[in-house]
Amino acid sequence: MAEPTTNDWLDIAKGFFEKTQFPNTVGAVDGKHIRIECPKSSGSLYYNYKHFFSLILMAICDSNYCFRIIDVGSFGKESDCNVFKTSTFGRKLYENQINFPPDQCLPNDGLGSPQPFILVADEAFALHKNLLRPFPGRTLNDKRRIFNYRLSRARQYIECTFGIMSKKWRVFQTTMLVEPDAAVMITKAFCVLHNFVRRRDGTNVEDITSCSMESIIERRGVVNAQKNAKDVREYFVDYVNNPNHALDWQNKIIGK
Repeated sequence: MAEPTTNDWLDIAKGFFEKTQFPNTVGAVDGKHIRIECPKSSGSLYYNYKHFFSLILMAICDSNYCFRIIDVGSFGKESDCNVFKTSTFGRKLYENQINFPPDQCLPNDGLGSPQPFILVADEAFALHKNLLRPFPGRTLNDKRRIFNYRLSRARQYIECTFGIMSKKWRVFQTTMLVEPDAAVMITKAFCVLHNFVRRRDGTNVEDITSCSMESIIERRGVVNAQKNAKDVREYFVDYVNNPNHALDWQNKIIGK
């Protein structure tokens, strides 16, 4: 699973915009708990908030439901935010060392200012200029609610990717009766197999419509985001609410 090149990121962004109309998106990121039996003498390290023992698969996918970056093996008790930040890719992202393309204007926004390429994630992740998450809370104005909806259309691709993999490779629907190191190797192998099958067989509509969306739940957000990250998100808020870039049906989610 080679790390994407700059041109690969551009191709991924093109795919996300064609399918979700969310601009400059180079991937959707989230974590999945891989259920394992309790390792000996591990205490509560692998015991997660869902009340079972697990290790974490942190992954970034493209718009074809293929994994592009994975990190496997963190303790189940760790939060998605911490797992991502301490992963090899996460450290490089927060140190601005990822080979993302240079900032560019959003589609059909030629007079606007260039914006960075971004990952989309849920509220469990920390806001960053290259990682956008929804606005937390229930008392949001209409513009932010529409932004959350538009972002979620791209973010759900990682949920569907996990769901498709779990449906096809049913070892992920039960407890792996192996040591953590073996579970890590099994998970990595199936991620590669998943990509191979997706690229060989293409999109199966039944897989997408029946995939698991269990982790799309409201979770506590991470605070203290940098100002430039907030500025980027606000720019995207204005973009998706601009009549020139709005989707015909997006106002229906707020009852208008």
